[in-house]
Amino acid sequence: MLSAGLVAGALAVPGIAAAAVVRSGRPVLTHGLQSGDVTATSGTVWARADRPARLLVEYGSDPEFRRARRILGPVVTPRTDLTGKTILPALPPARDVHYRITPIDLHDSTLTGQSQTGHFRTAPIARGDVSFLWAGDLAGQGWGIDTARGGFRIFSAMRKLNPDFYICNGDNIYADNPIKETVPLPDGSTWRNLVTVEKSKVAETLTEYRGNYKYNLMDQNLREFYSQVAQIQQWDDHETHNNWYPGQILDDPQYTEKRMDVLASRARRAFHEFTPINPVYDPQGRVYRVLHHGPLLDVFVLDMRTFRDANSTDALPYDNGGILGRYQAEWLKRELAASTATWKVISNDMPLGMVVPDGTDHFEAVSQGDPGHPLGREIQIADILSFLKRQDIRNVVWLTTDVHYTAAQYFDPEKAAFPDFHPFWQFVAGPLNAGAFPPDKLDGTFGVQQVFVKAPTVANTSPASEFQFFGQVSINGASKDLTVRLRDNSGAAVWSTTLHARHR
Repeated sequence: MLSAGLVAGALAVPGIAAAAVVRSGRPVLTHGLQSGDVTATSGTVWARADRPARLLVEYGSDPEFRRARRILGPVVTPRTDLTGKTILPALPPARDVHYRITPIDLHDSTLTGQSQTGHFRTAPIARGDVSFLWAGDLAGQGWGIDTARGGFRIFSAMRKLNPDFYICNGDNIYADNPIKETVPLPDGSTWRNLVTVEKSKVAETLTEYRGNYKYNLMDQNLREFYSQVAQIQQWDDHETHNNWYPGQILDDPQYTEKRMDVLASRARRAFHEFTPINPVYDPQGRVYRVLHHGPLLDVFVLDMRTFRDANSTDALPYDNGGILGRYQAEWLKRELAASTATWKVISNDMPLGMVVPDGTDHFEAVSQGDPGHPLGREIQIADILSFLKRQDIRNVVWLTTDVHYTAAQYFDPEKAAFPDFHPFWQFVAGPLNAGAFPPDKLDGTFGVQQVFVKAPTVANTSPASEFQFFGQVSINGASKDLTVRLRDNSGAAVWSTTLHARHR
């Protein structure tokens, strides 16, 4: 097993690291397998090799791969840092799919590397039980992989729940947070990180952004979870830089490249290379999308980073593009109106109703602490909420992460300065492995009520303190009831509620 110390990110996977340094012989898969953006009939699978190679993909319903189908996947090259994705077509709905990926030498097809196997579950087309997880915030605030403490052990607890899929709600990496070998803890002990070259400074180059994803994939718990559970990947700010917005020029001495648009372009490319997002979105670098999961569930994935207006006092009396941009906001309304699913889950990478500052007088999220009529970015959200009411679109639930604690919040129009909306819930879960923080202040514009919160009293509390959380959503196929459980690092539920589907 690797000990803490400087290792090359591409060579840092225990059990495969030694083979990866060999450039003669057979090709090697270096960072496990991933699957994502699964539909009722298709799924995207991902792998990375140690050299240019062809990926052979076999898949079927039999874990022994009897009568498996075979697809010649992509040739992986340095252009994508040797990563590649394959879309598996014509799958049966609501079935367990087992897949196996084998790297093949480009010059001698008899030289095949060791295969690795993975699994995902296709979406249903008929009504049935649904279960999925969500969270975010991984390896932030200097808290990386401490193997002596079990590494990213929260993923072991998540895997045991055998969910249909997992939503990463953003901050899958912390490109702006270097990892040091040791961090002192309040109890006198020491947190000991694995470290790599790319994670020893802030990411500016494409290689450094890629290295942040490789760092996380050093963790065995994460690789095992990714190999067994399909993902829906979303991004927020730390995939690029804390609190960034388009057009920003950084005032940060750690950076030689100050143009956020340049950094965001590199970060977006690494994000698409290292996550199993369906490559149909790649030409635009698009992240926002809707995933249909049978008659009971549609998941609307937002991008509250790429199209936002600049962080400011957020007090304008008109919509300046908001946090979504005008085009995405209209897309969201159209897709919500078109949805026939019982439950509409909106995965918003920035929270509603919580005051998230950016410095002393600027704001990062939607709310700015003025509890009156909507201002700034609140105007765009108010328009969407009013649209849902006018169209009588029911059973909308918002899921978020970002703030590094867990909470359940009820938005009550009877207690709101802006009451033109149906009441709704927002659930907060995270961090996965990052610093935990005290609760944020709430903004009364949309009548948010803090029904439950669990958070530390000290900022940047380490993952050793147990303030690490994820959320689970379960939909009962018979009753259509939706149950939310907020769970801690061990998988224990710290709070839960059941919502009953309402009909027009």
